[in-house]
Amino acid sequence: MTGTSTPGTGTGTSGTSTGRPRDPAVDRRIAAAAVELFGRAGWAGFSLEAVAREAGVGKASIYLRWSAKEDLLTDALASRLVDVADADTGTLRGDLLRLAHQMLALYLGESSRAAMRMTVEAPSIPGVAQRWDAMRDAQVLAARAMVRRGIRRGEIPDDTSVTMLLDTLCGGVVMHVSSAPGHLRERLVADLDDYAEGLVDFLLGAVHRPG
Repeated sequence: MTGTSTPGTGTGTSGTSTGRPRDPAVDRRIAAAAVELFGRAGWAGFSLEAVAREAGVGKASIYLRWSAKEDLLTDALASRLVDVADADTGTLRGDLLRLAHQMLALYLGESSRAAMRMTVEAPSIPGVAQRWDAMRDAQVLAARAMVRRGIRRGEIPDDTSVTMLLDTLCGGVVMHVSSAPGHLRERLVADLDDYAEGLVDFLLGAVHRPG
């Protein structure tokens, strides 16, 4: 997801005001409320009216910006979820560490419940699935670029499976977060750096191990 979009300025049916300028603070409050509500209640409990109540704003503030809840959810996710983007640190290990940190921040951050729920519900949400897929495709391309640079630099063997390496890294992060009991969440956050380094070093060791 991109972390720079502003709610209501996407490519959907978001409205624009010709009167009083919009308040960025209200935009941010609405986006935060939309992501929190979706993470807690899912698509079945998501509506423009419910977001207005969650954000503590009038319904007119919502309808001024969005005419459809699909556009509100997409814009809110784009502005609130952590960006998973290409990062060229100069080494494959550094790139994979950056990727692992981005993934951990996505699934351990304030919007983690919404991110987890999107992986399950996105395909069945009209008007959201296509844009979510496009965002995810951009993330995959960025991650694959990291590994291919490592292959070109000779840091890992030419026959390394880019897909298997990334599946293991990203899957490891998701399993690590989703399988941990709730009372250990603070510990997960505190140990984020150690886990990322351990996971990346394990993967690179496996790639270089003969046989």
